[in-house]
Amino acid sequence: MKIKIWINGCFDVLHPGHIRMFEFARSLASDKQSCIKVGIDSDKRVKLLKGSSRPIFDQRERYKMLSALRDVDEVVVFGSDEALEDQIKMYQPDIMIVGSDYKEKKVIGSEFAKKLVFFERDLKYSTSNIVSKIGSEMVNFYRAWENFKPGDMK
Repeated sequence: MKIKIWINGCFDVLHPGHIRMFEFARSLASDKQSCIKVGIDSDKRVKLLKGSSRPIFDQRERYKMLSALRDVDEVVVFGSDEALEDQIKMYQPDIMIVGSDYKEKKVIGSEFAKKLVFFERDLKYSTSNIVSKIGSEMVNFYRAWENFKPGDMK
């Protein structure tokens, strides 16, 4: 029996937590005819949700990376809550998967899915934390560089 699964998010830095979620989605699919569809936020929407320094990768790059994954069958881009809801309504998923951080929140479009499943997030793979860590490492590098003197290499 073909099962339609929906996942959406920014996915602007693809990391192991995302891969685990897609593998989890595939484990819920009953056969090769099942379809995992991933909705990604447009660049403009990511900027609104995450700040002006995001996304790290633009929507074309994110689309291409996600499309290349074996556990993703289709990728679509949406730019608003309404467009997201329309995509989910049109797809009519059997299962909609969202991160466990949405347990106490309204999940856009969940009323169009037969079942809402919460995926337990591993916070060490949070994109925001990864971006913050990279930023901190760059600050440390530049501080060290500013204090570097050629004679220090002896």
